[in-house]
Amino acid sequence: MTPEETYQWLVQHSRETEYLKSVSALLAWDQRTYIPARGHEHRAGQLAYLAGLIHTRQTDPRLAEMLGRVAESSLMQEAQGDAAANVREWRRDYERAVKIPQDLAVALARAGAEGETAWERARPHSDWETFRPFLERLVSLKREEAAALGPGEEPYDSLLDDFEPGETTAFLVPLFSQLRQGLVPLLEELLGAPRPPDVTISTRHFPRAAQEELARLAAWQIGYDFAAGRLDPTAHPFSTGIGPGDVRITTRFDEHFFPTAFFGTLHEAGHALYDQGLPPEHWGTPLGDSVSLGIHESQSRMWENCVGRSLGFWQFFYPLARQAFPTLADVELADFHRAVNRVSPSLIRVEADEVTYNLHIIFRFDLEVALMRGELTVADLPGAWNERVRRDLGLEAPDHSRGVMQDVHWSGGLFGYFPTYTLGNLYAAQLFACAEDELGPLGEHFAAGDFRPLLNWLREKIHSQGRRYQPRELITRVTGKAPDPAYLVAYLSRKYRDIYGLEG
Repeated sequence: MTPEETYQWLVQHSRETEYLKSVSALLAWDQRTYIPARGHEHRAGQLAYLAGLIHTRQTDPRLAEMLGRVAESSLMQEAQGDAAANVREWRRDYERAVKIPQDLAVALARAGAEGETAWERARPHSDWETFRPFLERLVSLKREEAAALGPGEEPYDSLLDDFEPGETTAFLVPLFSQLRQGLVPLLEELLGAPRPPDVTISTRHFPRAAQEELARLAAWQIGYDFAAGRLDPTAHPFSTGIGPGDVRITTRFDEHFFPTAFFGTLHEAGHALYDQGLPPEHWGTPLGDSVSLGIHESQSRMWENCVGRSLGFWQFFYPLARQAFPTLADVELADFHRAVNRVSPSLIRVEADEVTYNLHIIFRFDLEVALMRGELTVADLPGAWNERVRRDLGLEAPDHSRGVMQDVHWSGGLFGYFPTYTLGNLYAAQLFACAEDELGPLGEHFAAGDFRPLLNWLREKIHSQGRRYQPRELITRVTGKAPDPAYLVAYLSRKYRDIYGLEG
């Protein structure tokens, strides 16, 4: 085979593997939306079987042979060219996959499916003891996975690298510490402000049907293509890309707390815009895939917060919200905007404001690292969680459903995922600042209902790149600077001091 023929073999093999992954993604979406109550056990078997098939393809010895054949060919001469980028990422994926025994890959898939089902059933009842054995099984398997991927190394790094390529615990610890040092004084200043927002505005009655209609309109207005997706209810909102032309989002509704569904929908639509913007001609190869969860999260948090909670956004959307919800008839735009940007420590991460949100992530990161190092047991996790909530947020978790069991991630074995939320916030602030430097003040476009300039900029700079660059390199190339928490602290300080009427 010529190098060109070898490369085409690799493309075809990759795409066939991605078809299996897309089937698995569709089954996982169904499990978290519409599966019958008695279908979970069979679904766990389906997902485990698919995981075995995928692992077999990912570790096919022919991959090593084919990658070796093209390694020194002319296809590799342009370091960031399409072929070279794909081959580099295929090799990275292969070298990671062959370190994980197939029985471990299957066990992880089954345990994740069973764990999510157990969590969904136990969480509403705050039933930690029923859920705990499933989590203990997952933690044990993830430690085993970490040991296989990086024996003798920081165990958390191997798990983190799966979600944020190139990132390490040693890099994140000082980064998060620097961010925390900027956030805590700002939080204290805002909590001491003489005129805080009236948060009761957000807790009036907002009928579900009207919420869903407005959320759909907002997702469509920012660019989400409903002909290539759908919006459905779920216990814990998520977005999933099945493949070109099929990128789905979910949300959950609370008739007495407006932000839950509306900003949750914008968040998931931000994820979906990234997936819908990936180059379809590269689907099935690394260049047709998102680069990391941190970059993914930068897109969702940007649309949720930098856009969705901006004054310009509500100058356009507030008249529509007033039409949808008569309960807002006596509320002025400025007061509504202040209400949806209130800052107050809260128990639930997904309902946290922009200033306190990262404090939620930082303590989850610390707990995950301790779990993977064996410094913390699952049995002691609720106590450790509650201690950090008291220390970092000044609150008491009244039950496990609003404490250690509130997030779905651990139930599916997604250790190493949480840090990407804060990385996403860091990236989003830096990218948004760069976009405004190049495009001018974006709030003027938002006030006119025009979100295309920002979306087109992101499509060019981020979405179209696939996995051509690793996350840190991508941010540096786009903004001209390495990831820096100063952008996020500056954005939050400027925005919230203005909203709260503080000087500086």
